[in-house]
Amino acid sequence: MGMRLGLILLLLAVVLIRPALADEVGCLSTTFRFLGPNDKVCVSGFDDPKVPGVACHISQARTGGIKGGLGLAEDPSRFAIACRQIGQITIDPKGLPKEEEVYSTKTSILFKNTHVFRMFDEKRNTLIYLAISDKIIEGSPQSSLSTVPIMPWGR
Repeated sequence: MGMRLGLILLLLAVVLIRPALADEVGCLSTTFRFLGPNDKVCVSGFDDPKVPGVACHISQARTGGIKGGLGLAEDPSRFAIACRQIGQITIDPKGLPKEEEVYSTKTSILFKNTHVFRMFDEKRNTLIYLAISDKIIEGSPQSSLSTVPIMPWGR
């Protein structure tokens, strides 16, 4: 009974994972594959859902080949992130949670995701965006960091 309940909860968690809230900007091929799509690096852009005026772009390696074409490949934990102030920031960042996930995307059919978390460095009045990869059994030490100093905007 306990194992069955655990399996049901696991399947429910997989179904309820929220989709990435990003727009794909474009992809460049990195490795030619005879069968299936090439390996590539893709760039996606997203806006911070709670901080209007901040946008981020993340690049991620995507595995091609037959498995990649069928959506069964595990993408490597290689990514980079850049976030910038693109407009006036009108919220008080002190009211934000200490750390909060602002973006997530699956990087394998099961159990592996890339996440972007936002933190606030009050002393430096700077928003920090940290991209990491996780896996149910074993995460990755790979990470990428971008900071957005909150500056006056316009006049």
